[in-house]
This record gives sequence, structure tokens and C-alpha cells, in this order.
Amino acid sequence: MDTKVVVDVPADTPGVASVAPAMCTGRRAPGSAYPATERRCARHRARPGPSLAHFSHLEATLSAGIGTPLARSVHDTPAPVDLGALTPGTPAFVAAVERVLTDFFATRREIVDPLGPVFVDAADALEQFVLRGGKRTRPGFAWTGWLGAGGDPSGPDAAAVLTACSALELVQACALVHDDIIDSSRTRRGFPTVHVDFEDRHRAAGWPGDGAEYGAAVAILIGDLALAWADDLVHEAGLAPAALARFAPVWARMRTEVLGGQLLDVNGEAGGDESVEAALRINRYKTAAYTIERPLHLGAALAGADEALVAALRTYGTDVGIAFQLRDDLLGVFGDPAVTGKPSGDDLREGKRTVLVAEALRRADPAAAALIRDGLGTDLDDAAVDRLRALLTELGAVDDVERRITELTDAGLAAVAASSATPAAKELLHAMALAATRRAA
Repeated sequence: MDTKVVVDVPADTPGVASVAPAMCTGRRAPGSAYPATERRCARHRARPGPSLAHFSHLEATLSAGIGTPLARSVHDTPAPVDLGALTPGTPAFVAAVERVLTDFFATRREIVDPLGPVFVDAADALEQFVLRGGKRTRPGFAWTGWLGAGGDPSGPDAAAVLTACSALELVQACALVHDDIIDSSRTRRGFPTVHVDFEDRHRAAGWPGDGAEYGAAVAILIGDLALAWADDLVHEAGLAPAALARFAPVWARMRTEVLGGQLLDVNGEAGGDESVEAALRINRYKTAAYTIERPLHLGAALAGADEALVAALRTYGTDVGIAFQLRDDLLGVFGDPAVTGKPSGDDLREGKRTVLVAEALRRADPAAAALIRDGLGTDLDDAAVDRLRALLTELGAVDDVERRITELTDAGLAAVAASSATPAAKELLHAMALAATRRAA
């Protein structure tokens, strides 16, 4: 069986020509309410080629960083790409995942259309949210887990595996849409968040009632739809029954863990738990589990990996996943807005109880602790953000988080190095770990 799929990467592009000409020329992608911008085109053209350096583009998990452009129209005729040549982190892999997602959304239209224009608009908003950005990190780790356990990218089941891996993007969409409501975020990837988008539509239509409540209600349902459609995509992927039976229990645990992690986060902020241990637990289940650990586990399960390899991959996933989130915590306070896509110091204004903040409070005297507590979750101006940044640094919290990132990354890499994963997968995982924990966005 020929395991080739159609993706949007020109065959003669060694590094990275556009994977979204519709966006780079300023045209809308089908159904998109968002035309292109020159800045996104410039970022796209600057993307490096497929060497180990390409992993520097892996996206922050729940950040508002600028993502990749929309996939090319399904009406275009892109060049076929052999799945055997796909490497996570490259434009070809991103485009392959986006092709799977684009084609899946096309199959939902006959289900959505009879429900009327309101639901059509909601489904379209979800499609644009999913396709508008992201480096497809979770499918990349799942694909790597499959390769590492002996999966054959040139074999007859490769296309089904890629499809199942791509469903992780819909799980992430659910998490992001709901997370933006919980955090009252106004933008993501340079665009209005889903609840803000529908709040604006309510206002533009001149409808009575509270536009913010309407926007939040619609966004909650759109997030729910993303999770439901993630299941649909898995079950329609064409996996062999035995592979699906191995995949399903891991998938179920991952969905529970990401929702549980979100609840732990909400409860921790409401209850005022300021401990480092609580923050690390949230990082484990809100981020690491569904970003790296379980995607690797899912891929390995599809390939029939033994328990020892699964354990090694999960150790890597947990350690590197937490380090990934710790880097995100630092970027949420010290990151460059032009790179992260988030206002400077936004995590402080949102009052996030991160490991960084917890460690600072643990080290602070009563006066310094009061300054931190009084500033968190308030509308800080730039000067106040700078004062809190200086305090976090002076207390040694920044150095402590950097130390944790290094130790966790080293431990995760050691687990993989000692495992039975294929040499190629070990190399990929090494590069992906460094990209995830040394990034600037």
C-alpha cells in the first residue's frame, strides 16, 4: 500500500518555502474571517530548514505565541509527500498534520450544515482556530513515540497512525479555548480569543443581553466540540483493531489528566495554595501529561511497545514536559512580547501560581512576600512588572527554575538514552527536548 498523503509543501523547497500561499498573498483561506498580515508572512519566510535547528520552533504549550499560518486550501493541488520522509518539527510534518485536519473538517460539513448558520459559524471558528497556528508539537511527539517503538513510516498503517496523532491537536484546541475563558485572555496567536470573537459578534449584531456571557457560553461549547471531534478523528483514522485497543486506554487517561490538571489549577488559585509542590503537580497534569508524556505513550502503544520502553518514554515525557512548562513560566514573566505574542509580564497580571512565584514566596521575607502577593492578579503597569521581575530574580527564584529545567531535561534524556528506542528516535527526542526547554516563545 502506498503510504503517501497530500501535504502543502513544494517539492523543490529545501528549507521552507511557504506552506500557506493563500495567507502569504493576503487572501483568505476558505471560510476564514482572518486575512493575512505582512508580519506573519515575514515570520513564515524566515523559518529555517529541516536540520536539528528546526526544533527551535516547537510552540509553547498554552502560550499566546504566533503560530504557523493556515493550511493551504483543499481546492489546491499540493505535491505528495512520502510519510517515510516526515520529521517532526519540519514544515513538511506540520503541513501533513494540517492536511489531515483540513480534510477532517471537510467531512464534518454535512453533519454541521443541517443545524443551521449558528452552528456552521461555531464549527468554522473552531476550524480556523485549529488551523491558524501551532507547530503540531503533540502529534510530533506521538509520531516519534511510534517511530521509537519500531513503527514503519513507509508501512501500510502509517497514514492511519498520522491521523490518530493529529487528533491531539483537537484535544489541545479544547484545552486552549477553555483556558482562555478561565484566564480571561483577550488574544491568542495574535488574534482575539474565541470567547472574545463571539463577544464582538454579539456586540456587532446589536443583540440584547451581555455579550461577554454570550461569548463565553459559545466558546465553552466550541471547546466541547473540539474534544468530541478529537474522538471522532481517532475512530475514523482507520487504525487496526489491535492498535486501537492499545491506544484507547491511554487516550482515555490523557483526556482525564488534562481536565484534572486544569481543575487543579483553578482550585489552587482559588484556595491560595502557594506551595512549589502544588505548582509542580499542576504542571505535570495540565501540561506535561498531554503535551509530551501521553503523546509519546500513545505512539508507542500503537507500535506495540513493551512496558520498559513505555516507562522510559513516559519518564522522558514527564520530566521534559514539566521543564517545558517551567520555561513557559519564565517566558510569561520575562519573555519578549514581540516573540511570545503575549503582553510583557502577563502571567503576573493574571495571578498565575507558577513554580517561579511559589519558589519566590518560599524564599521571601514577610515584606517581600507581601509585595508579590499584592501585585499578583492586578492590572500592573510596566514599572510594577519590572519591580516584581527584579524581586523574583533577587530572591533566587529565577535561578532555581533554571536549575530545575536543566535537571529535569537531563533526567529525561538519560531515560531515553538507556531505553530500547530506535537510534533515530533517540536523536529526535534529544533535539526536541532541547527545543522545548531552551525556546524563546
